[in-house]
Amino acid sequence: MKQGDSCDDFPVGEQHAIRSLATHACALAVGAAFAFVCVLLTTEVKTEARFTPRAAPANEFDGALRAAMVQMDAGMCITPSGDADRDFARAMIPHHRGAVEMARVELLYGRDVRLRRLAQGMVIEQSQEIELLRSILASGAAVSETRFNP
Repeated sequence: MKQGDSCDDFPVGEQHAIRSLATHACALAVGAAFAFVCVLLTTEVKTEARFTPRAAPANEFDGALRAAMVQMDAGMCITPSGDADRDFARAMIPHHRGAVEMARVELLYGRDVRLRRLAQGMVIEQSQEIELLRSILASGAAVSETRFNP
């Protein structure tokens, strides 16, 4: 690689600014894509409306599930700290909380025994993982003594 081809050619402060800008740009793009998909899923297309019956108003399950997903998505939008481990833990906590809430909604309204059993396991396991993530963040040491190389 010749000079001028990498971020290493910039001063450290500018490298951080470039990485921060890139991270924010990616988050913005993902958020915009998610919003676009949500709009597409909730917007009635006129050509389909002529050939399919109009859907019934959203029931309690749909409302509870959507509320859990919106809250989860909002919680996962964290401001990057520059510490990958810390940011991962901070983003995973609301992700797991959302999964727990969605599983509880399934337990309230679902009838399939297999899905209810899966939801029960999710509530237990992901609640335990939330506590582990919180304890790691509280200890201030999200650094492992051994390197993990996937």
